[in-house]
Amino acid sequence: MTLAPVAVTCGEPAGVGPEIAVKAWNALERTVPMVWIGDPRHLPSGTPVEEVQTCADALRATGFPVLPHRFAADVSPGKPDLKLSQDVIDVIARAVTLAQNNDACAVCTGPIHKKVLQDGAGFAYPGHTEYLAHLGGDADVVMMLASDQLRVVPATIHIALKDVPAALTPEVLRRAVQITHAGLRSQFGIANPRIAVAGLNPHAGEGGAMGHEELDWIAELIRDMAQDGMQITGPHSADTLFHAAARARYDAAVCMYHDQALIPIKTLDFDRGVNVTLGLPFIRTSPDHGTAFDIAGTGTAKPTSMIEAIRMAAHMASAS
Repeated sequence: MTLAPVAVTCGEPAGVGPEIAVKAWNALERTVPMVWIGDPRHLPSGTPVEEVQTCADALRATGFPVLPHRFAADVSPGKPDLKLSQDVIDVIARAVTLAQNNDACAVCTGPIHKKVLQDGAGFAYPGHTEYLAHLGGDADVVMMLASDQLRVVPATIHIALKDVPAALTPEVLRRAVQITHAGLRSQFGIANPRIAVAGLNPHAGEGGAMGHEELDWIAELIRDMAQDGMQITGPHSADTLFHAAARARYDAAVCMYHDQALIPIKTLDFDRGVNVTLGLPFIRTSPDHGTAFDIAGTGTAKPTSMIEAIRMAAHMASAS
């Protein structure tokens, strides 16, 4: 069975998204089916654009396959235009519709600039993920950062460290673990996922000497989930959870806060990390970097994370 293409959104057209999409297409050498959604005028000069009308047409394209979405204007690299904000949002929604209708096997989103969308179109969401969750029927989602070496899920994300203990409730942690477990099964093809849970405090509290959350409720929650049949261990001391021998014992690590999860994967595999949204009724990946306005249009943007994001999206679709 032929895999439908990965729908790649343009993202912020004044950023590096269009450039890295073309570079990724060249690097993948047509081994992964993809179609780019955006305005062909925003692509790097010399791109062998082949406009298509459907995702099926993209499978037969010999040039860079583009589902054209005409924007309100052309763009200057590095200089976002607020008049184009609604078009950026509309491209995301279009890609999701293609995935929901099975015309695309997955969505891979180019980087957006949230403030540009908020100022230009009144974008009502904190970011990509929340908007995608809305488009997915207000799905309950978690963020995973994934590479060939490590998968991590932060139970809490963009909040101050001082606010983590109050925000990290049993319900929040249970939800993060459950969504991770379900995503590993349904989108990564792992029949019986192994999940490791990090402790909140140094040395996982060291028996209460460095904090009591592990004793008060974290360890009990993990035991309860294990008794329900899940392969889950912890709470583990985070400083011994990410070396090679430890990583071999689990399929994903659920961490308690942003940096506890993201520092290890960015240290191990900075350029190849992929942002995956688990819990959506479709597959979504994204490169793990921003719009990089400072280098947009210079031809120097590295496509590695976009390459891995497209490749991972197709792999997840094949495993689903």
